Amino acid sequence: MRAIWKGAVSFGLVNVPVRLYSATENHDVQFRQVHREDGGRIKYKRTCSIDGEEVAYDDIAKGYETEDGDMVILTDEDFGDLPSKSSKEINVEKFVPSDQIDPMLLDKSYYLEPDKSATKPYILLREALESEGRMAVVTVSIRTRMTMAVLRVRDGVIVMQTMLWPDEIRKADFAHVEEAGEATDKEMAMAKLLIEQLAGDFEADDYEDDYAIALQALVKAKVEGGEVKAPVVEAEESGEVVDLLAALAKSVEKAKASRGEAPSKPAAKASDDTPAKKTAAKKTTTKKAAAKKTTTKATAKKATKKAS
Repeated sequence: MRAIWKGAVSFGLVNVPVRLYSATENHDVQFRQVHREDGGRIKYKRTCSIDGEEVAYDDIAKGYETEDGDMVILTDEDFGDLPSKSSKEINVEKFVPSDQIDPMLLDKSYYLEPDKSATKPYILLREALESEGRMAVVTVSIRTRMTMAVLRVRDGVIVMQTMLWPDEIRKADFAHVEEAGEATDKEMAMAKLLIEQLAGDFEADDYEDDYAIALQALVKAKVEGGEVKAPVVEAEESGEVVDLLAALAKSVEKAKASRGEAPSKPAAKASDDTPAKKTAAKKTTTKKAAAKKTTTKATAKKATKKAS
């Protein structure tokens, strides 16, 4: 595993340098959108919904849409004024009983590994949490945003789980559930009997993602059967020069249109039979004939002079 964050757990006068590792990973099979005929990947362009022009990445800003549909554009300066912290400390706010933390508040999980020089205080914190049956409520800054989290012990390792803010938990408002009334004694007895028949201990290894396993087997069978599309090597583009020329030509046409001038007609490619080339050829032939005539006259003049 590769550490994604380095810092320290701080509680009281104790400081424990640690490294943060992601404790979970996604095993979902990832798909790409491709052309059904040849397997080519589908590409998308960033275009403006107003003028239809393609927008460069540097010209893209963050916008907040109001309830009325208006758009508020936020700049880098606006975000610079927001409260943000880039601390390298996991600050313990308090130690609370484990049963007071609603699992619904828990979000992403991380493993905490101590530096070699901080193994002893790390073990001290781990054993204290386990013996007291408590979790440490902490604040931590990940990617400049401060968030709440808890430290708990799992399989001898301290785990940090980030938490959702309380207002991020939606309220379940189902009036018809309360209107149904309470269960009768007979219904309750049958429900308890069913629970007893299905009672047991939870073993995570007893469960597996049968959809993902079947999908991977399907893909493997297609690969072994030769049902694949070889990647097509895309031709190299000539670079920004073509784009620059196209942009300049487009700017010229826009300037002409703004002045009310007619758009330029595309230049016709000269062929061997074009009038311009014929005229040039005719002039060249005439020039050669005139030179030949001058030479003939000079030769005749010399011959006459010699005879005399």
